[in-house]
Amino acid sequence: MVLVLTREDIKRVFSMKDAIDAAKEALVIYSEGKSEVPLRVNLDIPKHGGQSLFMPAYIEDLEAVGVKIISIFPGNPQLGKPSAPAQMVLLDGRTGEVTAIINGTYLTQLRTGAVQGAATEALARKDAKVAALIGTGGQAATQLEAMLCVRDLKEVRVVGRDFEKTKAFAREMQGQLAAYNADIVPVERSEQAVDGADIITTVTTSRVPTFDGELVKEGAHVNGIGTYTPDARELDEAIITRADGIFFDTKEGVLEEAGDIIIPLKKGIISEKDFNGELGRVITGKIPGRLKDSDITLFKCVGMAALDLVAAHRVYNKAMEKGIGKQLEI
Repeated sequence: MVLVLTREDIKRVFSMKDAIDAAKEALVIYSEGKSEVPLRVNLDIPKHGGQSLFMPAYIEDLEAVGVKIISIFPGNPQLGKPSAPAQMVLLDGRTGEVTAIINGTYLTQLRTGAVQGAATEALARKDAKVAALIGTGGQAATQLEAMLCVRDLKEVRVVGRDFEKTKAFAREMQGQLAAYNADIVPVERSEQAVDGADIITTVTTSRVPTFDGELVKEGAHVNGIGTYTPDARELDEAIITRADGIFFDTKEGVLEEAGDIIIPLKKGIISEKDFNGELGRVITGKIPGRLKDSDITLFKCVGMAALDLVAAHRVYNKAMEKGIGKQLEI
């Protein structure tokens, strides 16, 4: 039997706090070398301006294997479809049998928000009150909730390419996330969002920097979440050079895929000596995170299959415990 879990099924058993805990576990497992995570396979679909990605992982301690199939098609919203459709296939590590097919679109949104939440929890100042969110697409809602989940924020300024869409997104999030007691404020330009912000999260498909790094105040924490190809970047060279601490989800993945880091590296603007290390090692205390309140910290994430696998494994176990989902014989 295979358990099929929809978006609503996941929501019934797995909160943002649960997702952040899962992300921290996955980051530690990866950084301690306790997972098998090949670099994902990226297939370009130039006819439709998209990419399909295949992300496998194996974690022996969990007796779990998984592969996420996710596609990035920026034109999908115009068709009424998600820009990042995905499915997660979970296998029993003892038998190789498929145990679950999980809505990978929402799982991706949740775990991507959660890994940012883990970074923000570990690296942002404890007294952070104002945040900026750049991007209002399919990943934005969970990015917003993750920041609210780990810090007592009073205001989050949101900016996107279309101000009408930004205003609609802010209104919707104000209602959905009312329990956090933060004001969700739409703004028209990134400089309005970034100026004075304690936390800045950018989650877009932009190929060029989304904000001016010179505007980032001392003591801020920056999350670069959206871009994942060597020729695209959301973060400009100013913020890369100004950062006092640069941390990654996976060093191997970032140096292979993240234009935010690869481009300034190739120009000689920064070197690998400027990198502090992986977030999993910060979580375990093996390397320090923020050293002082005035530091600018930066987290770059390209994603990895261990994040999906740990989240999927936890979702599956909770769903089985509570009898959630549909069992199919296939």
